Amino acid sequence: MQRIADLRKTLHEHNYNYYVKHDPTISDFEFDKLLAELQQLEQAHPECADPNSPTQRVGSDIDEQFVHENHSYPMLSLANSYSFDDLQEFDIRVKKGLGVEQVVYTCELKYDGVAISLQYKNGALTRALTRGDGVQGDNITANARTIRSIPTQLQGNFPEEFEIRGEVCMPRAKFEAFNAVRAVAGEQPFANPRNATAGSLKLQNSSQVAKRPLEAFMYYIPAFQPSDSHFENLEIARSWGFNVPAVAQKCTSLDEIFAYIQLWDKKRHNLPFDIDGIVIKVDSINLQQELGFTAKIPRWAIAYKFKAEEARTRLLSIDYQVGRTGAITPVANLEPVQLAGTVVKRASLYNSDQIAQLDLHIDDYVFIEKGGEIIPKVTRADVQTRSLFAHKVEFITHCPECGTQLVRTEGEALFYCPNSENCAPQIKGKIEHFVGRKAMNIGLAEATIDQLFKANLIHNFADLYTLTYENLIQLERFAEKSARNLLQSIADSKQVPFAKVLFAIGIRHVGETIAKTIVKKYPSIDAISAASIMDLEAIPEVGTKIAESIKQYTKNPANQAIIEQLRAHGVQLEVSENEQTNAEPLSQTLAGKSIVVSGVFQSKSRDEMKALIEVHGGKNASGVSKNTSFVLAGEGIGPSKLEKAQQLGIPIVGEEEFLNSLIM
Repeated sequence: MQRIADLRKTLHEHNYNYYVKHDPTISDFEFDKLLAELQQLEQAHPECADPNSPTQRVGSDIDEQFVHENHSYPMLSLANSYSFDDLQEFDIRVKKGLGVEQVVYTCELKYDGVAISLQYKNGALTRALTRGDGVQGDNITANARTIRSIPTQLQGNFPEEFEIRGEVCMPRAKFEAFNAVRAVAGEQPFANPRNATAGSLKLQNSSQVAKRPLEAFMYYIPAFQPSDSHFENLEIARSWGFNVPAVAQKCTSLDEIFAYIQLWDKKRHNLPFDIDGIVIKVDSINLQQELGFTAKIPRWAIAYKFKAEEARTRLLSIDYQVGRTGAITPVANLEPVQLAGTVVKRASLYNSDQIAQLDLHIDDYVFIEKGGEIIPKVTRADVQTRSLFAHKVEFITHCPECGTQLVRTEGEALFYCPNSENCAPQIKGKIEHFVGRKAMNIGLAEATIDQLFKANLIHNFADLYTLTYENLIQLERFAEKSARNLLQSIADSKQVPFAKVLFAIGIRHVGETIAKTIVKKYPSIDAISAASIMDLEAIPEVGTKIAESIKQYTKNPANQAIIEQLRAHGVQLEVSENEQTNAEPLSQTLAGKSIVVSGVFQSKSRDEMKALIEVHGGKNASGVSKNTSFVLAGEGIGPSKLEKAQQLGIPIVGEEEFLNSLIM
């Protein structure tokens, strides 16, 4: 119907005026009246349904499991710099690489949010992906359609098909209001706008996402750009209906770049949203392509990160949190203070040594800063203002949850609660680890685990396999569909390979990679249990600490009982014949080589690269050491791994070189 088409066009324009231009041309009442008319017409004419209609901004009540999809072009990170000297070096490298004496750059804000990639065909939004690992991302199209500043239908002269990238954020004022509503409802507030944004985009129910005050800012078109100038592309994208803040600036010298950085370092707190730095890009798309990429970073862009801000406030008390391994982590409770755009009430203290080093006293005035602009930490105490009556902080001697005396192993920084079988936070933490995506991949949220634990339905992770439909349907939040979905997810986990099960049961120091290594030598839980410490130490990468931890776990009667429960329920506690067949190496090209994989790759995911190493006889190592054969480096390789490899003279091998070596 023509009236439906006209209404949709009109409402899209009003959405653009309101959410992007911030210049509404009609009242909310008039907008709602037009929207109601469109809803009535769409209901009367279901043949005219369109997922990009303005009426679909409210989302759907249908739970969606996110599908992983490949990015059309790798979604890579930028290298970070923290000094003007770094930018000078970057400018020299760019000019040398291009063989020119002057380069035009575009400077723009570095939004502190969650990256997103949007795909459009014939002006309609067809796909939205998260960054993921840079090669693959989660398809969150249904959620993206609920964000008002993401146009579902473009205007103007746009390409037939293209992709655009940006950042989803939650403005500070809206974040604080949103957190206040959560507090009234008895829900846990989010720590900062970025966490709230990330949590919102992960929601499976798009109608709930529609209630979150999210905004999207777009900043890059990776291919089929309308202009050779990145700056002009931003202007053009704005004319199509995208939310592109008009703050980018072309700069032809370092002095102009420095002035832009200094300007926004001062003005950033007046912005309604958070930024954590400035991005500097070579403006010419052709020159970007000429410069290309290294194994670590794009040669044509760099991010300048603002220095961590500091605030002064009073230390009120210290809480002690208990992790799944029993590790005790102290957290400072502070007099609320504004820091980097958010109100901070808590900060990390790490361990007892940190508390002693800071010489903390209750009621001290302390200085806090945000590490990487995200996690607040206490950096020092203001001893000059300390009260004569202030009490020195003494680290606790007993578990705050179960009262058990704490222990500390020689050479370790943390104190632990040894009561692993009866300490509630440890039990729930172990269950959370067990159900994780890289472990048993059971669809169970932290709040649901707490609910099941408090209802006495589970006392350990093996109890998950005893849950019934009748158990679940009686609980709040469980409807028929959610109960059956959980039971199916638990049933599916019985097919998870033994290496992942070994990782999932949570033996201290046994991570995902170590679990795979152990399983190659001892392909069943019984074989692992029967092995001596000396036997286990003979496995590559398994040292005394890991071997002792494995023996301590397998000798514990409570753990033995849990293993037998898992066995009785059909969980894979040995490598299957099919796995053993598939485990035979395709070649011995990498035999005897210990390889560290780091970064994001264009042709395969990181896990696929690790699998390739194994099927060609090589071993995956988690950290760089003198025994490392080489580092397989993708985009955004970890700086600490790169630095250590360079110090030890370990070769750095790129993706193309690595894959070619396997072919040869």
